[in-house]
Amino acid sequence: MKGTYIAETSVTIDAPAEKVWKALTTPEHIAKYLYGTKVTSDWKEGSPIDYKGEYDGNEYYDKGVIKTFEPNKVFESTYWSSMGGKEDKPENYNLVTYILEEGGDKTLLTITQDNIATDEEKQQMITNWNGVLAELKIVAESI
Repeated sequence: MKGTYIAETSVTIDAPAEKVWKALTTPEHIAKYLYGTKVTSDWKEGSPIDYKGEYDGNEYYDKGVIKTFEPNKVFESTYWSSMGGKEDKPENYNLVTYILEEGGDKTLLTITQDNIATDEEKQQMITNWNGVLAELKIVAESI
């Protein structure tokens, strides 16, 4: 059964959308704000995206498929985590969406993640994403 909650959070980054996009889609930049995660993809709609790394001494392998790839605007992919405790099957994947809205020299980056089972899990996802966004902001502003 799919979860009914959606986590959403955003951050304003003091950089144009082009730099935020580069931070979102360049493996070297991703590793800086996503706990050293190694990301592999050809960055095309319909292509796989893989995440490998180590967290709290445990190796993980997360994956998904890119659904929308509109440079400097929208990046959307499915997502399944090996550490999430759920079986690798379609109903256990989340849809993670990054929306970039440029205004002058700033970009509002909004992230949503669907298919969340409980409000408690939703709050945990928002906390996690806020931590990632804080680091992503630093990376994007330094590109």
